[in-house]
Amino acid sequence: MPSALILLADGAEEMETVITADVLRRGGIDVTIAGLEGDRPVVCSRNVVIKPDVTFAAAIKNAYDVVVCPGGMKGAEYLASCSEVGSLLKRQEQRGAYIACICAAPIALKSHGIGKGKRLTSHPSVDKQLKDSGYNYSEERVVVDGKLVTSRGPGTTFEFALALVELLSGKEKRDSLIPPMLLKL
Repeated sequence: MPSALILLADGAEEMETVITADVLRRGGIDVTIAGLEGDRPVVCSRNVVIKPDVTFAAAIKNAYDVVVCPGGMKGAEYLASCSEVGSLLKRQEQRGAYIACICAAPIALKSHGIGKGKRLTSHPSVDKQLKDSGYNYSEERVVVDGKLVTSRGPGTTFEFALALVELLSGKEKRDSLIPPMLLKL
């Protein structure tokens, strides 16, 4: 069974966290939500509280098919400034495994030197930082460049998560999830 690790920091965008976790689980992917500051409940960007499955320290003892970084500016800034997150993303890149960032979270790629020169997208609020850092910037809703998957924000989260399901479990599995969720893509 494919596996995903979703990193959860204070200020993370709750839609991007929960929708991604939910869609991946519907797609048969084993999802772990790891709290970057322990296993205490995390207050997200709109004051929704999410309880992580495990601590970051416990989670990184395992390897995952994809590491997912939700946005939310405060959460993204934490991901970008955390050296342990940088080490995890570098290991993921070196292993040839997927890294997925949505909204403002691609600033963590920039901060940790991940995917330089690759095509990516982000929330418009951080596009200049990424353009000025040598990335091939796109305004597409979801961008897949090799093992790097990026998306724009809360309104693109279903597309983002479905792209991950397709990459990890195939197009047939992805397509099977759309009708029961009443998605209009």
